[in-house]
Amino acid sequence: MADDADGTWVSLFSGGKDSSWALYRALEEGLPVSHLLTVHPEGDSYMYHVPATNLATLAAESIGIPLIDVHPGDLGAESADASGEQGDAELEPLEAALRELLEEENIVGVTAGAIQSEFQTSRIQAMCDRLGIELFAPLWQRDPEELAAEMFEAGFEIKIIQVAAYGLDESWLGRTLDADSLAELRDLNDEYGVHILGEGGEFETFVVDGPHMHRRIALDYETEWEGTRGRIHVTDARLEPSDT
Repeated sequence: MADDADGTWVSLFSGGKDSSWALYRALEEGLPVSHLLTVHPEGDSYMYHVPATNLATLAAESIGIPLIDVHPGDLGAESADASGEQGDAELEPLEAALRELLEEENIVGVTAGAIQSEFQTSRIQAMCDRLGIELFAPLWQRDPEELAAEMFEAGFEIKIIQVAAYGLDESWLGRTLDADSLAELRDLNDEYGVHILGEGGEFETFVVDGPHMHRRIALDYETEWEGTRGRIHVTDARLEPSDT
């Protein structure tokens, strides 16, 4: 791992539990994270967390690290279609943003929150190799049960904001991911194969509070249900007053 004096790090960040944990672990390891970077996909994505990425701005404000927003549409349709495979095409705006940042600052690496997705991790690693920077992926190949326990113990408050799997109904929308809900997810894993941390896209999350955040994020929302899947629609999001 690069020494602090070698430069700074960029955290690939959506506000979800996995990217937030990767950021938290990087900060715990003493890596100097200078920027968060959020990609806002246009529709479904094989590479990125999709729902409520607009909330990353508020999370970044709570964390106190500048946020870079990347919109794939800004790349232009011709360039975005050039790679053929969707995952590679989706990576282009991220890589372009990092190249631009590298021209201005000494960035030595990025953090990423993939747990078991070879599809995501192999592409991010290949991108880092092309850019000559490191990849810090502290969740990679970790046991999901152990990861969940560590998140809960650290004080992460995790809200489920989207579900799309058998066994997950509308009652899961807005629910806190905690020891009780994890126990239910274990049963759903046995019955339906639902990954207990949603690694297969079964559910998506947003971290409203944690030890890396200075102020908790309060959410007001309505639920949107489409028969077999649904998400919350945030009507208001705000930082709560600081305790200090």
